[in-house]
Amino acid sequence: MCFQDVSFIFGEDPQVPPQDGSFEGGEEPKKSLDGDLDLSFLPDDLSSQEVANCSAAGHVMADASEAVGHDERALNVSQDSGIGPDYSTQNSTGSLQPAGSMTGMAASAFCPMTPMTPMTPVNERSGIIPQLQNIVSTVNLGCPLDLKFIALQARNAEYNPKRFAAVIMRIREPRTTALIFSSGKMVCTGAKSEEQSRLAARKYARVVQKLGFPARFLDFKIQNMVASCDVCFPIRLEGLVLTHQQFSSYEPELFPGLIYRMVKPRIVLLIFVSGKVVLTGAKEREEIYDAFENIYPILKGFRKL
Repeated sequence: MCFQDVSFIFGEDPQVPPQDGSFEGGEEPKKSLDGDLDLSFLPDDLSSQEVANCSAAGHVMADASEAVGHDERALNVSQDSGIGPDYSTQNSTGSLQPAGSMTGMAASAFCPMTPMTPMTPVNERSGIIPQLQNIVSTVNLGCPLDLKFIALQARNAEYNPKRFAAVIMRIREPRTTALIFSSGKMVCTGAKSEEQSRLAARKYARVVQKLGFPARFLDFKIQNMVASCDVCFPIRLEGLVLTHQQFSSYEPELFPGLIYRMVKPRIVLLIFVSGKVVLTGAKEREEIYDAFENIYPILKGFRKL
């Protein structure tokens, strides 16, 4: 819509055309399609303060739109390059963050992650204590031995070099068995605790001393501990070997139990479908207990219903 005379806006007297249709320029102005308009509602003068306010508002809107456009471009670049914009260095009150950036940050927080190995819950205690069944220990007597002489002079001793190159000696308390080699090394098996294993090894060394050998008691060390327990519920061994095939093996045609090789602690477990568990390979009692507490929640997850 076109206005012919806008001089009244700047404080000048509007030129009112004559009623008879004559104009000073001699030319008749073109009329708009809508006809004559009544512009009496417009103010006669615009103050300088209103003009300043309008111009300031225009600048603010322009700056805001430019900032939004800049943030949107930064967001697009960050999405293409994989590097998100750093909003932490900007002033939270002065900077304008677009809604799209917040949506992207929220989406990144729920991005799917690489699947990890399920962690074993440690807050669930089994309440079952594995019982030690056998302890294997070694000791060095520190002198060479005549095995034939020991077998002839000692009680409860047998020696068959064609079958096994060591003297097999037994005592009743604690009920253990010793393998005595000609090099002076001895292996003691059958004890139910660490104290019993050490006591039995000392008794065997004393027997060798009484036979005239300068035997000593050196380098006693526990090499293996075997424990067993019962979880009191049947176990689905097929499902367990499929889920933990990296650590377990199950060949029911060769052996009825599942062999589970735990990494930490380094323990081997024999798991049977009846719920019986045998733990072996430990050198300390705490390793037996820790291994069973780690395997118990897994066995509970494969309980037969």
